[in-house]
Amino acid sequence: MIYRDFQGLKLSGLGMGNMRLPVIDGNDAQVDFAEAEKIIDYAYEHGVNYFDTAYRYHGGDSELFVGQALKKYPRDSFHLATKLPIWLLETPEDIDRIFEDQLQRLQVEYFDFYLFHNVCEMNVEQYLDESHGIMDYLWKQKQDGRIKHLGFSVHGSFDVAQRFLAKYGDR
Repeated sequence: MIYRDFQGLKLSGLGMGNMRLPVIDGNDAQVDFAEAEKIIDYAYEHGVNYFDTAYRYHGGDSELFVGQALKKYPRDSFHLATKLPIWLLETPEDIDRIFEDQLQRLQVEYFDFYLFHNVCEMNVEQYLDESHGIMDYLWKQKQDGRIKHLGFSVHGSFDVAQRFLAKYGDR
């Protein structure tokens, strides 16, 4: 495996996304844990140390599965990324509820990488609206060591990425 240095971390050149895992009877919301665990174990044994998931992948089963599958490995031997599903936030309390739920599902004390998920035309305004308190909440989690690195995934246009970075790029 080739590793890259990222702010003092040794990250595998290949990471494993967990959006498309083996499922039972074609049901995307029902991960075949036994088959999927073989994939995680193989990747880990071959040097992959970056694992990515999200709150809604596989109807929530992806985070449950990844937490279970990685639990047997030392926490400092892998880097875990998950994402904030802004479209599920209806009240300011929802961000705390979802964040705590993610820690519990993934059976960890902190996230190596926590991403604003799917920044695009349909939700960029919500991400940029400071009245929701999203950035303040996540920044506090980072200061408290519960998020090591804060980032974002863009599924929108160049303009969306520019607007997002203009707002948060200096933080």
